[in-house]
Amino acid sequence: MNILLCGDTGFIGRHIALALRKAGHQVTGLRSPRTDGRAPLDYAQATSAEAWRPWLDGIDAVVNAVGVLRDSKRRPMQAIHTDAPLALFDACVAAGVRRVIQMSALGIDRLPQAYARTKLAAERGLLAHQALDKLDAAILRPSVVFGRGGAGSEMFMRLAQLPLLVMPGVALRARIQPVAVTDLADAVVALVGPQLAWRGVMDCVGTRALTLGEFIDVLRRQQGRSAARQCGLPDWWSRAMASAGDQVSVSPWSSDTLAMLQVDNVGAVAPFTRLLGRTPCEPEHMVERAWR
Repeated sequence: MNILLCGDTGFIGRHIALALRKAGHQVTGLRSPRTDGRAPLDYAQATSAEAWRPWLDGIDAVVNAVGVLRDSKRRPMQAIHTDAPLALFDACVAAGVRRVIQMSALGIDRLPQAYARTKLAAERGLLAHQALDKLDAAILRPSVVFGRGGAGSEMFMRLAQLPLLVMPGVALRARIQPVAVTDLADAVVALVGPQLAWRGVMDCVGTRALTLGEFIDVLRRQQGRSAARQCGLPDWWSRAMASAGDQVSVSPWSSDTLAMLQVDNVGAVAPFTRLLGRTPCEPEHMVERAWR
């Protein structure tokens, strides 16, 4: 199949592109070097169906793996999470490209923050097209994604080297269900292959839930280290630092981050297992299978 992959240069997108090509698919990216003279598309500016139509010629399926964690003038969250995807979906309807796979995020239907609201708006627009039988939508909602090249994963691996882990208590207590980026990529391959007819919304999670502190200890053990001492900073300190982070657009710690950590990021693994046709990667094998 000829597949348009939005976000092909990002962390998740690079792994999806690799898996799709390995499965024999032709992948076109918005920022990839081109031989047809077409200039790369600025995703944040592609907020009309007309901007997308030239990119859909000869395309059989679309995968959208674009996302941002923080709002900024250069990468506005409203445009990237909502306006551009909705324009893309409209263009797919007009071009007759029925298969659309949208990379979303677990828990966005339970959060009021802008990140969740803008992601959810795109989901609803895509599902509205599906309800009218104009598109075949597959929406993937991963928990924390772990793998080589991910900024969050690199931070976890650095933390896993410390014998004393000092972090906001709310972060250490946060319940997650980490999924290997390679499993997420394999899910996309399935959705344009043996699971082409599958439609709907799916949680993409690992085999079990654990706290972030527990996950970091699991990463330590995979590197031959014993459990680290963990010290949770008080919640008042976390709130103060989050407020400070709100003023720095590149900071991963913000009031939104703090709020999202207080909601469990977990789900049922059985549907994801059926989609993959196998058990997802266990936390104890994440380094071996998704990092090396």
